[in-house]
Amino acid sequence: MSEVRGVRVLVSGGTSGLGLAMSTALVAGGAHVVVTGRDHERAAEVAARLERSGPGRAAGVAMDVRDERSVDRGVAAASAVLGGIDVLVNNAGIGMRTVNHRFMTDPQAFWAVTPAQFRDLFDINVTGYFLLARSVAPAMVRSARGKIVNVSVSESTTRRAGFVPYGPSRAATDALSHVMAADLAGTGVTVNLLAPGGATATGMIPDEVGQDVRARLLDPAIMGPPIRWLASAESDGVTDCRVVATEFADGARPTRA
Repeated sequence: MSEVRGVRVLVSGGTSGLGLAMSTALVAGGAHVVVTGRDHERAAEVAARLERSGPGRAAGVAMDVRDERSVDRGVAAASAVLGGIDVLVNNAGIGMRTVNHRFMTDPQAFWAVTPAQFRDLFDINVTGYFLLARSVAPAMVRSARGKIVNVSVSESTTRRAGFVPYGPSRAATDALSHVMAADLAGTGVTVNLLAPGGATATGMIPDEVGQDVRARLLDPAIMGPPIRWLASAESDGVTDCRVVATEFADGARPTRA
């Protein structure tokens, strides 16, 4: 995998699922990583486990991505621990399970979703990406270097029946990424999308899903090689692209998003 020794990375939602898998790969490559989560004790505990796996360093920071003050405090804390932030991995989010626990076997129509459920998911999945990128971008622009990676999904997921509000939230963050990349063009700061390439075996999958379905789920570790590449010097200058982990594993490199 790509060389990331000493690269300073902030991973939101890094205590479980895809965020933990990416953080694990980064620390294994020698990167210095701050993982965030709403609960400080859990973030610190996960970071301690990551650091023991070495050779990189890890620390945990409490952050509620819905709250701009919490985000700004978390980014300041992460920057102080790391001595600066080279790479932001926007990953914190919630899925359809929080809206409809049986979404894979009994999808519900969009009108069955309550406004509160819709707003809460968008606050985390979309506003959270915006707030974090907004907080880290100015320092990156001043130093004329930096990378923002926004975790995404397959485009078919954004349009799938029964996937309101999760699908539209990911369509929104994809659009947000393109605008970020355009706004940052020429600054030395790049913005790219990273998607697994399929459903992954994380806590977003309902417990009652059968073994036949689980057997087809991707291991979250598939995100390791592409996030290492995106955080490394090998991806310098690559911006406004979509990296798909399953395709990356087969040797394909990013295409224009």
